[in-house]
Amino acid sequence: MDSRPPVVLVHGSWYGSWCWSLVTDHLAGLGVPALAVDLDGHGLKGPSPQARWRRPFDPAGYATEPSPVATVTASSAAATLIGQLRRIGGGPCVLVAHSMGGVVATAVAEQAPELVSELVYVSAYAPVSGRPITSYFSVPEAGQAVADLLVGDPTETGALRIDTGDHDRHRAVREAFFHDVDDATAAAAISLLTPDGPAGIPAETLTVTAQRYGTVPHTYLLCLRDKAFPVALQRRFVAEIDAVSTDPTTVHELHTSHSPFLSQPAELARVIASIWRKS
Repeated sequence: MDSRPPVVLVHGSWYGSWCWSLVTDHLAGLGVPALAVDLDGHGLKGPSPQARWRRPFDPAGYATEPSPVATVTASSAAATLIGQLRRIGGGPCVLVAHSMGGVVATAVAEQAPELVSELVYVSAYAPVSGRPITSYFSVPEAGQAVADLLVGDPTETGALRIDTGDHDRHRAVREAFFHDVDDATAAAAISLLTPDGPAGIPAETLTVTAQRYGTVPHTYLLCLRDKAFPVALQRRFVAEIDAVSTDPTTVHELHTSHSPFLSQPAELARVIASIWRKS
């Protein structure tokens, strides 16, 4: 196996390192070392609001309880990820970020560009225009699929909160994130979603410079069947990345939903492996 640094895989809001398990299997088969991390506020670092577990369940209490991850920001999550990249050691890595994970990865590329040989966005947010990601939630390209899943007021709870304990909502969750994923895998994935995505990640305005972030090579993987993050919005971010980057963004197209790591893990691994070999 090649001794270069591994591919580091970063998930988006509500997901965790678990979502990359099928991809890491395929990458291993291709001779590519890879590891997936839990961002602050997610996975093993993502405590649930207490109201999630109370019985009888109180929907109003669940919708208003302050989030235990409300203090997480893009900068704090990036600082944690930078520490992880430094522990890996051995030089810059290919950093692959999905969805809201792109915000944290963007901050990493600005703060520590020497740690990133290539930044790969997978249907991901890239806040490079001097605007917080929350400002994109209401643009025409954004759509409503994710907004319709949220419960409570993020400014009150400190989180983008979903309720996967309500089975009646599963159809909408699947349609937004997993509509091309097989039934068993989609059901398992819904059960693993963290209820609170820290609102501080999309709310933070990042400063991105051509001298630091702009020197890191970028690739964007467009998910053409994405209902959570429509392709028009993905293309908008590609254009904004190009405005601050030294070289144009390399673009690949995947005919998948928002979760290609579950619906087409072999194809996604193949693309990531090709990027890693060239980096």
